[in-house]
Amino acid sequence: MKRIASFSVDHDLIVPGIYISRVDGDVTTFDLRTRKPNSGKYMDNITMHSVEHMLATLLRNSEIGENIIYFGPMGCRTGFYLLVRNADPEQVLSVLKKALADTVSHKGRAFGQSRKECGNYKELSIASARREAAYYLKILEDSHGFDYPENK
Repeated sequence: MKRIASFSVDHDLIVPGIYISRVDGDVTTFDLRTRKPNSGKYMDNITMHSVEHMLATLLRNSEIGENIIYFGPMGCRTGFYLLVRNADPEQVLSVLKKALADTVSHKGRAFGQSRKECGNYKELSIASARREAAYYLKILEDSHGFDYPENK
């Protein structure tokens, strides 16, 4: 059986940031890493779910919205995947930063926070989404490049 590409990255070297995980034809998978893997500091489900609702909505309503294929959490609770067709990484980063800033300043409830819109609408918190967005935005302001750290 083939080993999937994401298992080939040394997770002990990954730090929070944004990475290009893979490129498949015209689709780029971005690894939006908010936590250091295997550190014991993972996103709780409410935060992860709330950020997903906010960023999925904001990103799909951005200038690259028509090219977004998927945005969602990693099962390990250390970040999110963003799949974009015809991606310009710098533009994706710019749009992501704006979506995070818009989450931080959002007034009202999380997007999709109703029984008719979500299968677990009671586990959404705009306060959690704002905190996480502010935290990750600061990380992105200080990060450089899109390549995973390598073994030296």
